[in-house]
Amino acid sequence: MSLVKGALADFDHNTQRFRATNMRLKRMQAIVEALGFTIDTPFTELTDQQWQDFFYGPKKQLLVDYHFTWEDKRGGVGKGSTKIRFSGIGPHIMSRFKRTSSQYIRDMIQSYTSPAICPECIGSGLRRESQSVYFKGRNIAEIASFSINECMNFFKAIQLTATEKKIAKSLLKEITIRLQFLIDVGLPYLTLSRRANSLSGGESQRIRLGTQIGSSLENVLYILDEPSIGLHNRDNLKLINTLQNLRDKGNTVLVSEHDIDTMLAADWLIDIGPKAGNFGGEIIMEGPANAIAGKKQSITGRYLSGRDVIKIPKKRRKGNGKVLSVYGAAEHNLKEIDVEFPLGLFICVTGVSGSGKSSLVSDILWKALARTLNRAKTKPGKYSRIEGEEFLDKVIEIDQSPIGYTPRSVPATYTKVLDHIRDFYASLPISKARGFKKGRFSFNTKQGRCSACNGLGYNRIEMQFLPNIEVECEVCEGKRYSAETLEIRYRDKNIHQVLDMTINKAIEFFIDHPKISTIIQTMQDVGLGYIKHLRRTNSWFAFL
Repeated sequence: MSLVKGALADFDHNTQRFRATNMRLKRMQAIVEALGFTIDTPFTELTDQQWQDFFYGPKKQLLVDYHFTWEDKRGGVGKGSTKIRFSGIGPHIMSRFKRTSSQYIRDMIQSYTSPAICPECIGSGLRRESQSVYFKGRNIAEIASFSINECMNFFKAIQLTATEKKIAKSLLKEITIRLQFLIDVGLPYLTLSRRANSLSGGESQRIRLGTQIGSSLENVLYILDEPSIGLHNRDNLKLINTLQNLRDKGNTVLVSEHDIDTMLAADWLIDIGPKAGNFGGEIIMEGPANAIAGKKQSITGRYLSGRDVIKIPKKRRKGNGKVLSVYGAAEHNLKEIDVEFPLGLFICVTGVSGSGKSSLVSDILWKALARTLNRAKTKPGKYSRIEGEEFLDKVIEIDQSPIGYTPRSVPATYTKVLDHIRDFYASLPISKARGFKKGRFSFNTKQGRCSACNGLGYNRIEMQFLPNIEVECEVCEGKRYSAETLEIRYRDKNIHQVLDMTINKAIEFFIDHPKISTIIQTMQDVGLGYIKHLRRTNSWFAFL
């Protein structure tokens, strides 16, 4: 089936729009026949001119004669004709996108689009008049395309006349100072025109840090959450020097960090523990790093002193002999490289910050395989070809984006273990006697949730001139379920009490139920034994 016919057939499942779909099909049939092909013609068989005319409209205005029939309520048949003005599928879709107020239609159209460099400004976002102004042989768009290091070298190499110094000396000083801030925090490889949404979390944080260095503020408390994320050890010293410079200006720098180099460089270390969740929350010790390193009950201290280390495996796996190969990778900083990934192994792609790790793995490999194997609509970065896809069934990306954005999302719903727990409670004899089905044990349905808070466990109170506040529901006391639902118990525990257990306790509780315990065991294996199944996922840290 051609893409034209297939796209229109997508509406056939909706009986309310069947007649409209049939009319669209006939209208499209008349249009494409006027362009010299049929709706059954595969796009691969279209000529370049037919492709251009169909998507962007013919150069000359096209009026198509369209003859149609209809049935009235009495069963009579009528005939009519009209002329269709066709200006191309692309302009029609974009016009629909701009006119519609339906988010569903906008999202559907956007799923078939991908960003492309503007041929007029070549991605600079500037008009030709703005790009026609040159300084030392470069316009502003060319300078913005430089990396921060290249940009620094360009401005340092400028030789000014006496007149030019009066005009530009102070400006050049400000430019070089700000560029030096970014270099000091380990970002010399970034281009000035790099899109902000393509930066990693660590890069974004270090850019903010670089701007603060030049602010010359005093008596300020700076709080940073793991600024070393994504930073190579080579650049760690630059980051630490930057933090110390902030301190030396009369400020306080408070860092939440796991990096050993940062901990050893800190003036004061506060170790919280001893473990996670209910087993943590205590101050083990505070003081200089060498004092904590000698503390036996401190897990952090044991690694700082070298008593505990991550052992290097003596034997390495050989894999399954199959290889996934990427050829001609050229996205961002990559220089048309060829890479082989042996399958059946634990592979680590490493290198200094900005060397192209994310460009290769995330922008090219992940997006290309997701497009091929998962039928995703992702657009991969520049590459020639990939070989070895036939050895894979699926590709899954696990990144640091939040796993839930709504207060209804909890670990139990994300891992699907709640489905099995609900099935189990619905199978209990008392549930069957009362006629309770699986839906009764969901806080997202009317049958089982608390009607006072709609299953949220709290009520939001809107404040007139202050931020809204959340107050625990007075009816269910934060349990999210109705009183009738909570009367169903197994081993003297209702479903709220089960979901309020930590992973460690839930494993013991469901030890005889493999469907449930297998999923819970996996969460414990990755170090989340302290998490509760009812914890809201939009409150999790990214690294969890």
